[in-house]
Amino acid sequence: MLGADNAAVGTWKLNTAKSKYPAGMAPKSLTRTVAPDGDGFKYSFEGEGPDGSAISFSFSLKYDGKETEISGKGAPNGADHIAIKQINSHMWSATLKKGDKVVGTTTATVSHDGKMTTLNSKSTDDSGKPVRSTAIYDKQ
Repeated sequence: MLGADNAAVGTWKLNTAKSKYPAGMAPKSLTRTVAPDGDGFKYSFEGEGPDGSAISFSFSLKYDGKETEISGKGAPNGADHIAIKQINSHMWSATLKKGDKVVGTTTATVSHDGKMTTLNSKSTDDSGKPVRSTAIYDKQ
């Protein structure tokens, strides 16, 4: 699904009040922009991390499950590559890698009214303990 037909396309702002992160891990702010890019999509993230550091990263891909490089800084779990598959018209599955190691998985679901995106993420912390978060984004 390209362009306006894709429910993910648009500018989305993190709703910090509705999102659920482990203590000390929630970004102070984050804007997620998804735009058509040729026969694929470009994702851009801009915001402020939990410690006040700048978050600014992006990637371009097709929803074919093939890895693409993440450029910039602040990607979740230090990921440097991502692959996304489209599950249905309103749901996507992503795998994040750092080097050859999977450092997280995320399922993104756009509400049927198109006003909210929910990202449910799973990863592990530095000690190997499972970490889960739910990020709620409101369409701008």
